[in-house]
Amino acid sequence: MADNQAGVSIEDVSKTFTVRGGRQVEEVHVLDRVSLRVEPGEIIALTGLSGCGKTTLLRILLGLERPDSGRVVVNGTEVEGCGADRSMVFQNAQLFPWRTALENVEFGLEARGVSTQERRRTALEKLELVGLAHAADRRPDQLSGGMQQRVGLARALSVDPAVLLMDEPFGALDAQTREGLQAEVLRIHRETGKTIVFVTHDLDEAVLLADRVVLMAPAPGRIDRIFPIGLPRPRTDLMTVRGLEEFGAQRYEIWRRLMTGAPAQADAPAST
Repeated sequence: MADNQAGVSIEDVSKTFTVRGGRQVEEVHVLDRVSLRVEPGEIIALTGLSGCGKTTLLRILLGLERPDSGRVVVNGTEVEGCGADRSMVFQNAQLFPWRTALENVEFGLEARGVSTQERRRTALEKLELVGLAHAADRRPDQLSGGMQQRVGLARALSVDPAVLLMDEPFGALDAQTREGLQAEVLRIHRETGKTIVFVTHDLDEAVLLADRVVLMAPAPGRIDRIFPIGLPRPRTDLMTVRGLEEFGAQRYEIWRRLMTGAPAQADAPAST
């Protein structure tokens, strides 16, 4: 197994939150015995209706939340908190407004005690990887939303995680910027081979990027079905990929299951 890759094993993970509203206390069963194996270098998309526990599962993978039962194992080691082998790209970039793009990317390395010279070199390298070396000295308010997300992606990559986690990182962006960043993720995956687990509500995005799409069902959150995506790699021309009959057919199959809980018909239309 390459140093920059790791397999992920989610084993019977359950999670319940206690929600207090006034005098009422409610136990919300968010995840119920979720199990999933992610192979090294694989891209997995988690999708499903709101409330099915996608983000909670991602936070458990990162180590921000602990499961009530079950466990997560990354590269043979049980997750007991945040670690350098995992990094997250959040729904919004969450950049420090007083830091430049370069200084934001350096932050994780700084927290790990990396020398000034080394973290500067690494941060510049990652900004170049996401196409933002020219904007290294700009602060967040001088960057577009898409550029801010690129900085967030560079920051996540700066610590060289074996597993990259992404929580709807492109959901608030316009369509053109979103498609550009989808292409960037595929390019970075080709160049780094990292294991990627991402959450999305966008079925086009899930089919476009992933090796497998994991459809989750709510109340409580659980895996409903896993869809292998047979589209060939590398997926460099995204417009061509979207035009493939197989792309439309696989998207429709997932959509039908999501909306009705029923398998796709053999004679169903390819897209909707």
